[in-house]
Amino acid sequence: MKYAIVTGASKGLGEAITKRLFQEQMAVISVSRTENEELKKLAAEKGENYRHFSCNLALDKEVQEVFMEVAHFIFKGDPEEILLFNNAGVIEPIHTVGSLDQTPTIRNIKVNLIAPILITNLFLNKAQNTNTTIQVINVTSGAAVHPIEGWSVYCSSKAGLNMFTQTAALEQRELGTNHKIFAFSPGVMDTKMQETIRSSSQDAFKDLEKFIGFKEKNVLLKADVVAEALVDLVLSGTVESGQIYNINDLLT
Repeated sequence: MKYAIVTGASKGLGEAITKRLFQEQMAVISVSRTENEELKKLAAEKGENYRHFSCNLALDKEVQEVFMEVAHFIFKGDPEEILLFNNAGVIEPIHTVGSLDQTPTIRNIKVNLIAPILITNLFLNKAQNTNTTIQVINVTSGAAVHPIEGWSVYCSSKAGLNMFTQTAALEQRELGTNHKIFAFSPGVMDTKMQETIRSSSQDAFKDLEKFIGFKEKNVLLKADVVAEALVDLVLSGTVESGQIYNINDLLT
């Protein structure tokens, strides 16, 4: 059996990815602080193999404990393949350096960078001496390579995620495994994160009006469109480990 793990599955892109995976009749593990009741109901109606694990990805100890439980649950069934979607992410704090608050700054790094590192490390470790192939999908951002005023922490955490992706992929090639790890930049989507961005202050975020314009001009990508393109890529068998894919390249 094939399993997919989706962090941040309760909303936005994570929810859309999960719904698409249901169509593929794949066993899905949802991981987020709260469960999406619509997904739970949909899985029950369609008879999908679905389970939710509650986890606060900003708490290192909780991440280790919950994902050890997830790994035990999955590996006892000797799965053929595990798709790991490290999708959960936070944008805050949105402010210039010198005015950053410590708590959201640390939370950003933990959710966007440390959690994916810990989870990926755990599953690659557990896959040793098994026949299970791991495919890790790290959801990144264009902000990882383009500095944006007010987003220093977000830009930095996503840049770190890109480098982790490339380095881990290099290591797996050197080890001669069949595991793949790549990053995916989903573009500017119509999600709760965009609402957070639009509610920030002009002083904190110089490009505020530009992002308000994205919404007003209806140019934001729908999460289900992005999820379709991403899952199509994942299931295509053509993914190159270590690559950073961009949604714009998949939709053209």
